[in-house]
Amino acid sequence: MLLEALVACAGVTLRAVATSLGVVVASGQVLAEGDLDFRGTLGVDRDAPVGFSAIRLSFDLETDADEEQLATLRRLTERYCVVLQTIARSPDLTTSVTCL
Repeated sequence: MLLEALVACAGVTLRAVATSLGVVVASGQVLAEGDLDFRGTLGVDRDAPVGFSAIRLSFDLETDADEEQLATLRRLTERYCVVLQTIARSPDLTTSVTCL
């Protein structure tokens, strides 16, 4: 679910940034991959970490943009993608439980 949210956010952000920059993207694919030790997630090994140890995000685009435009597109997509920035910055998090 986390990778799906990252792909969706990055794709929408990339499209908005491309439009803003005037970069034409005919089509494309956004791919997110991650390394995850399922022993921790499934509770099989208490010492195994829960969560991703690495995430890779890639964009395969059909575009005539030059290298400089692609670098700007990537940089601004990374900067403005809310999910990417949230993962990268590891925000403060609180949880609570209430009874109804």
